[in-house]
Amino acid sequence: MPGERLRIVLINYTPNPEETIALAGRLCYSPVGVPQLKEKVSNEEKKRLLKLLLAGGHHSPLEHANFTFAIEGISRACSHQLVRHRLASYSQQSQRYVSAKDFGYIIPPEIAKDDELKTSFIEDMRKFAQRYEFYVERLLAKGRDREQAQEDARFVLPNATETKIVVSMNARELIHVSNVRLCLRAQWEIRRLFEAMKKEVAVVAPTIAAYMVPKCDDKILGYCPEGKMSCGMVPTRK
Repeated sequence: MPGERLRIVLINYTPNPEETIALAGRLCYSPVGVPQLKEKVSNEEKKRLLKLLLAGGHHSPLEHANFTFAIEGISRACSHQLVRHRLASYSQQSQRYVSAKDFGYIIPPEIAKDDELKTSFIEDMRKFAQRYEFYVERLLAKGRDREQAQEDARFVLPNATETKIVVSMNARELIHVSNVRLCLRAQWEIRRLFEAMKKEVAVVAPTIAAYMVPKCDDKILGYCPEGKMSCGMVPTRK
């Protein structure tokens, strides 16, 4: 059956993430000690310090704030892209221990809006589900236990298969990955994912969320580094 809509929940994060970053940055540039660091800084001071750190390329203080997201409603094609970003922690739903019988799947928008293609796509997914069950049952009949049968049968499942994953990133990596994946040239699904993650972060850390933008944005590069591969929306560096 088709996967349900994308669901993102920020399930945990460093308390007062922007204050934590600001205080870490403050330590680097002033003679303050621990007692002074424990003093709260104003919202304006937090914003000022964060902008100075980001504009000056001093990004290590951002590593002291972490964010953990529960993600549902993405395809395995999307999660394969996500886990390429190595400075993060991932826990993904197992296809060995969780049966893929009647698995959910994601339909690409360009296919979904064409009735003929959509009908064909859904029929293909139904066939994949049947083949999965065929292999599971045959392997069980040969004496394999269910976990072993499922781990072999999963090889017939498509990239469209829906998955669930928990992801943790620090603020530095979150901004970096957003700069890459919110680019208009990024694949539509992972771009949609990071747009949703940005909305979650904006509730608890609006200044950090403001930097979760494509790398061509004025706050990051101010130009497109893609050269001939540019989408043409922003001038490339000459």
